[in-house]
Amino acid sequence: QVQLVESGGGLVQAGGSLRLSCAASGRTFNSYAVGWFRQAPGKERDFVATITWSAGTTYYADSVKGRFTISRDYAKNMVSLQMNNLKPEDTAIYYCASRLAFTTDYRLRLASNYNYWGQGTQVTVSS
Repeated sequence: QVQLVESGGGLVQAGGSLRLSCAASGRTFNSYAVGWFRQAPGKERDFVATITWSAGTTYYADSVKGRFTISRDYAKNMVSLQMNNLKPEDTAIYYCASRLAFTTDYRLRLASNYNYWGQGTQVTVSS
């Protein structure tokens, strides 16, 4: 069992930056990929970005490409999401998730294909 713990959310003005972190509690990620999803009130949980743990291949949603950067740190057993030039529409609860087994890049964008989830961290961007 992998427990994921997110941190780094908060309130920021439009154009500002935040850095989210996801740590695996109790063991290493030992995952094929670790990703970030977000869910705004009344909306579905949407893909934001994911990174394959071994190769470091990254994938992004079009809405965040060029503004967000996902990275992993082996030594700290952590995945981070650097979010720059934040917009009010980025406001949501952000969730970290891990997937154990290999799958296609298409399936990595689907929340249903992840095995473990964190509790989420709130990101609020004011205009």
